[in-house]
Amino acid sequence: MNETELFDLELKLLLEAIYQRYHYDFRQYALSSLRRRVRHAMSRFGCEHISDLQRRLLHEPDLFAQAMQFFTVQVSEMFRDPDYFSVLRQHALPVLGTYPSIKLWVAGCSTGEEVWSLAILLHEEGLLDRSLIYATDINSDALAMAEAGVFPIDRMALFSQNYLKAGGKGSLSDYYSAAYNGAMFDRSLKRNIVFADHSLATDQVFSEVHLVSCRNVLIYFNRALQDRAVGLFHEALVYRGFLGLGSKESLQFGAHASAFEVCVREQRLYRKAS
Repeated sequence: MNETELFDLELKLLLEAIYQRYHYDFRQYALSSLRRRVRHAMSRFGCEHISDLQRRLLHEPDLFAQAMQFFTVQVSEMFRDPDYFSVLRQHALPVLGTYPSIKLWVAGCSTGEEVWSLAILLHEEGLLDRSLIYATDINSDALAMAEAGVFPIDRMALFSQNYLKAGGKGSLSDYYSAAYNGAMFDRSLKRNIVFADHSLATDQVFSEVHLVSCRNVLIYFNRALQDRAVGLFHEALVYRGFLGLGSKESLQFGAHASAFEVCVREQRLYRKAS
């Protein structure tokens, strides 16, 4: 057994131990990504071997809470891939507007940039007051940041550029107040958002929704977990509901490919077909 094979064996044992101890299931995450992130965790916590990291995580729950940042990817920005939000504005929201009430699910919401972006989008299209956005993630620290709706002020220039490219109808600064190097978004946007812990690996569907946005999450799953997650989205969506994925994600070769039809291929927007 070479070093890579031994590392992967220890990695699988670590993931099983985490599942048994804390009930977080990373066992079907893509190994290539996990290798890199676990090595970062080993360096951060001064562990020479994965077995050293496993021992510490099992016996030090507070350390495991810190380690969650390495097992989940928290990289996002407001109106990321602006064309995606333009497509939602042009193709999805006019259809959603025909419903008396609208439910949206942002799965794997990370620190909330996409959630607040969608709230602004719905507000500008006159739909926010009759919408409910479910924002879910497995990382409690990320969820707390998402719910706070406060982002570093030095990120606002990029966020503002994205907003305008996405067809924003005003200025992003209309929606936040700046103070102490932070930008706090308008609390009125938050009234229609529910933040909750949810795992695509272990949990089930919790509501019927009209749109699911799960972008740049599936790329960190293996095929089996991707199929499970898309199965949850299919179950949650109303007939002809919308599913939005990340720019490097596709339903083409998955188990549920025939259950969706392409709405806008370039921006990975699909509709439930059956």
